[in-house]
Amino acid sequence: QVQLVESGGGLVQAGGSLRLSCVASGLAFSNYGMAWFRQAPGKEREFVSAISWSGDNAYYADSVNGRFTISRDNAKNTVDLQMNSLKSEDTGVYFCAAVLMGYYFVNYYDQRKYTYWGQGTQVTVSS
Repeated sequence: QVQLVESGGGLVQAGGSLRLSCVASGLAFSNYGMAWFRQAPGKEREFVSAISWSGDNAYYADSVNGRFTISRDNAKNTVDLQMNSLKSEDTGVYFCAAVLMGYYFVNYYDQRKYTYWGQGTQVTVSS
C-alpha cells in the first residue's frame, strides 16, 4: 500500500519560512518523480514544484521560483519543500504527489499524470 504523508505546514507571517516534508512508503521511491501541488480556498489545485527521480532536475511554478526549493533524499524516501519569503497568496493546502517516470520527467506540471497523492498539509500565511 502506497502512502505519502506530508508534514510541516502551519501558520506563518508574511516574509517568513516553512519547510514541508513528504515521506513515501510502499513504492520504489527512487523510480518516481515527485511534486508539490497546492490548492487555495475556492481555487483549483495548481502545480508548485517537481523534482526528477535522481534529484538532478527541479522545476518551479513562476509564482514560487526563487523563493521555494525542492529537494529529495532517496535513502530516506523523502521530498522536501523549503518555502522562503512567504506571501499571503501562498496560503493553501499543499499536496505531495508521485509519478513513475522514465528517463525524462515530462509533463511534470500536469496533476493528471500523478498516480499517488498525500492528504495534504495546511499552510496559512498571514499578512
